[in-house]
Amino acid sequence: MQRTVILNVVGLTRSLLGGPCTPRLNHFLPSSIPIRTITPAVTCSVQSTYLTGKMPSDHGIVANGWFERDLGEVMFWKQSNRLVAGEKIWHEAKRRNPGFTCSNCFWWYAMQTDADITMTPRPLYCADGRKLPDCYTVPLELRDRYNSQFGQFPLFHFWGPATSIVSSEWIANAMATDREFSPTLQLVYLPHLDYCLQKSGPRGDVSGDLAEIDALCGKLFDFFDGRGCRVVVLSEYGITQVSRPIHPNRILRDAGFLSLKIDQGREYLDPMISRGFAVADHQVAHLYVRNQQDIPAVKQLFTTVPGVELVLDADGKRAHGLDHQRSGELVLVAAAESWFSYYWWQDDKSAPDYARTVNIHAKPGYDPCELFLDPAIRFPKLKIAVTLAKKILGFRYLMDVIPLDAALVKGSHGRITDNPDDGPLFMTSAPQLLEGSEIEATAVRDLILRHVFDA
Repeated sequence: MQRTVILNVVGLTRSLLGGPCTPRLNHFLPSSIPIRTITPAVTCSVQSTYLTGKMPSDHGIVANGWFERDLGEVMFWKQSNRLVAGEKIWHEAKRRNPGFTCSNCFWWYAMQTDADITMTPRPLYCADGRKLPDCYTVPLELRDRYNSQFGQFPLFHFWGPATSIVSSEWIANAMATDREFSPTLQLVYLPHLDYCLQKSGPRGDVSGDLAEIDALCGKLFDFFDGRGCRVVVLSEYGITQVSRPIHPNRILRDAGFLSLKIDQGREYLDPMISRGFAVADHQVAHLYVRNQQDIPAVKQLFTTVPGVELVLDADGKRAHGLDHQRSGELVLVAAAESWFSYYWWQDDKSAPDYARTVNIHAKPGYDPCELFLDPAIRFPKLKIAVTLAKKILGFRYLMDVIPLDAALVKGSHGRITDNPDDGPLFMTSAPQLLEGSEIEATAVRDLILRHVFDA
């Protein structure tokens, strides 16, 4: 077996490479091919396809979150690997050679897994309401050792308005696992580009961010090359410029399909009794329609909405590999320059209490506005400092600093890009293993296995 490391540089595309900011990554360009990604081109779905070789219709990860009909709840960012149906890459590899080992360093669904070594974000949710940065590891003792060695896992640099290269640097430091365990396959997730590109879009000034991730990748190239590893750099999707947010829940509300529960003057989605509602996830939205007879009317409602490119019914979901029980009865795909918000309120004063906070588990949809500080706050640093003081003193606090202006978001993903250069790519230090001019996302698993088992 040949030890192999997979660097998942999220958001990396050919169109971002080739310039002076990325000399180390440019070195791999001659040995690269575009990946023909899936719908939806979002983290949980694409990673599951890479590791199983299957479409969402088979592995079941139809988005980063979906409506659990049995529970009556929308659930995002769950972490159990048992949610992913089918065999994973390590199952096939261990069949070929029982000595194979795999380390999953921050790829998603890293908990309750039979990979040999795992690390994943896992905040501590305290009884007094505090959320403390932390991570989860197997073996368990790695968590304490690495938090002590490299500092507490920088959760607030991993997601939220303070996102930065710091979280990717922490993950890179955690490659100490390679010295300790020497896994046959090392899966590494480097999120930095993902978030800066959503904030500014690829047309914004991301040169500094590109230089940061390139330098970090260069250090990892040297480290793993010195340890005799093959190195693969890949991405899950490309982020393209957007300028038009679409609010499908507001459209469903106006048409009488949405049910809202009013608490203390604020509006909360009631998915259990709504005739129809949307679970928005970047450029894809699942529409859950309670009564079959309403499906044609809901489909018709969205066929003329500007910025909606596709309305997938049962046949459309089957054609796109999304015909799974977790999918909505209909699935929307945005046109280029558009994306979907989860918003349903018509007046910001009626928004739910979590809307202005970073709260990925409470919101029934993905919210990229969590990457911004509300520009309407005159002194945001002062507000944050006062709120943190309340936290330290043990008082109740609410970090309500997130804007409700979806127009701030400049980059999104989820649809298959029109130009392959704007989509994901596969780059390798073993170019002799590449075949053809592109690779399907479902074939990435077998190509990784070739890196491990082909001489």
